[in-house]
Amino acid sequence: MKNKTMTLLLTGAVLTAALTACGASGRNAADTAASIDSTDTADASADSRTDKSASSDGQTYKIGIVQYVDDASLNQIVAAIQAELDKQSAELGVSFDYKNYTYNGQADATTMNQIAADLIASDVDLIIPVATPVAMVMQNATAENARDDGSLIPVVFSAVSDPAGAGLVASADAPGSNITGTSDALNTEAVFDLMLAADPDLKTVGLLYDKSQDASTAAIAAAKAYCQEKGITVVEKTGTNNGEISLAADALLSAGAEAVFTPTDNNVMTAELAIYEKFIDAKVPHYGGADSFALNGAFMGYGVNYVELGTATAGMAVDILINGKDPASMAVQTLDNGIATVNTETAEAIGLDYGMFADKCSELVEIQTAEEFN
Repeated sequence: MKNKTMTLLLTGAVLTAALTACGASGRNAADTAASIDSTDTADASADSRTDKSASSDGQTYKIGIVQYVDDASLNQIVAAIQAELDKQSAELGVSFDYKNYTYNGQADATTMNQIAADLIASDVDLIIPVATPVAMVMQNATAENARDDGSLIPVVFSAVSDPAGAGLVASADAPGSNITGTSDALNTEAVFDLMLAADPDLKTVGLLYDKSQDASTAAIAAAKAYCQEKGITVVEKTGTNNGEISLAADALLSAGAEAVFTPTDNNVMTAELAIYEKFIDAKVPHYGGADSFALNGAFMGYGVNYVELGTATAGMAVDILINGKDPASMAVQTLDNGIATVNTETAEAIGLDYGMFADKCSELVEIQTAEEFN
């Protein structure tokens, strides 16, 4: 699929899939449609609506995919979602048309609201928002725009760190309304355990995040509680865009931070390539709440496997569309959180040993600095 402004290609042992990010309008143009080699049709109980378009080989379902911003982790999730939808379409004999309805919110509220309006006007069958801010926009928009039969467009979010805390679901076990999805909730204590394993004499920790991100709230609170219990001084700096985040990083270093922690914060993630050398020069390790932080130069990223997260998200969407599952009663899926990804170039540059991590996490992955996953 071609993007109006860029084409991102993700290939490798764990993932081989094309990802399209949008241009100024946010919409992707498809080079080719997926070929479905089956004459099976979806069970009529999967959806009571009768206005869907039908292909010669089976039912066609329109799926909107909206990622919050262009960063390595979210790109990885979207690619995995698309790959799984293609796989399921071939197995089930139906078409999942996401190519005409894939958008990038560009971290802009106006853009995301316009995308929501476009998807509702297009009468898509389901929306998959990737990351908390865009999930909130899509949920609000669908809740306010019931379809002609009174039903709401189902929403299956991905990479929402605290769905209940963000007000997206009533509870993880029983979401309620028209929404469910997958969570990349961060085990903050585990990150700090690794931080202290690498430096038992740590006295001052910097917290770097975007205070407008709901995904950061719970993790930052947990970080402060951990540091208070251990007698570690906390220095807190925030920013909402690349320029502010860069200044915040400078301020943390000036304040004497010996290590820096960032949760699953997409805005800091997008700034990582611009700030990681500041931390290297100061010999200060930056710990992030996703492997993409390490990919883009941070010392370590900790969290879930985002390919698996995207695959699980697509599976839930298919369950709703094909098997008639009700998102209101589908429990939010939270993946195992215990993969430590270390940037070996950064580790060498700051002179920090990470060998002890292998016994303190479910998996230790070594990586080198790059813009996207290979």
